[in-house]
Amino acid sequence: MVGVDGLRAHLLGARLAGVVATSREASLRRYRAFAARDPRVLMGVDPQGDWGVSDLVALMAEKCGVSADPRCTSGHDVIDPERTVRALDAFAERVGAAARRRAPVLIGTGHPHRLLGFYAALADALSAAGCAVLTPAQGRCVDITTRFGLRTYNLDYVRGVAFVREPAGERPGCATGAHSHSPLPVRTALAGAAEAGGVLPELVVGDHGWVCGAGQLGFEAIGLADTDDPALFVGQAEGVVSVVVPLDDGVRADYYLPLTRYVLNRACLSQ
Repeated sequence: MVGVDGLRAHLLGARLAGVVATSREASLRRYRAFAARDPRVLMGVDPQGDWGVSDLVALMAEKCGVSADPRCTSGHDVIDPERTVRALDAFAERVGAAARRRAPVLIGTGHPHRLLGFYAALADALSAAGCAVLTPAQGRCVDITTRFGLRTYNLDYVRGVAFVREPAGERPGCATGAHSHSPLPVRTALAGAAEAGGVLPELVVGDHGWVCGAGQLGFEAIGLADTDDPALFVGQAEGVVSVVVPLDDGVRADYYLPLTRYVLNRACLSQ
């Protein structure tokens, strides 16, 4: 069992919080792109407010603990571990509530190389609690515009967790899927679930476009986000996203395992 003190120490030691690898320069580039309404950075959120760069810096300082000083333009970002712990508690409460009412859930990630294990453990526990872990539209093609142009991916699932992968033969060895910010995979999955009167999720869990895209469509959505992913925090501020956990989303996959144990314990779910 992982307690609060142990979790806080792990967050700092693994650089999931505290001084993280994400640079201030990278975050500011994303804030500028978000302010310019770049769809690649919006991740499916349709902001109602007029979010300028200074507004985003202030929001991320409040939600993550990054520097609120606009003169800070270089170095590494900092995430306040207390904010991460509080958000994980809220995240666990939503997961536990879904388990208690045996709600159907959809889980997806744009970071399959790093976060698949974290989400798969949640899927296993929710399934054991009687929740239907949905896997709609498996194998369906999703056309996503990337910096390299329009590319076609396939929607896939491993242990109940959705992600996109390039078609067989395109990128040999890409077994764990592709990194993606797009909301199109979750829209494809939800459309597939709705076909022929299928079951729709009562909770969507994930990151990037999975959370923003689902939340924008009115589904309860919770997830994880780094300091250079302002879309999820704007979605939370505007009531589109329910819970966002600030942390570095690009560290080693096994570093997320203590977070899994903490969330399952707080949600009163078996592991």
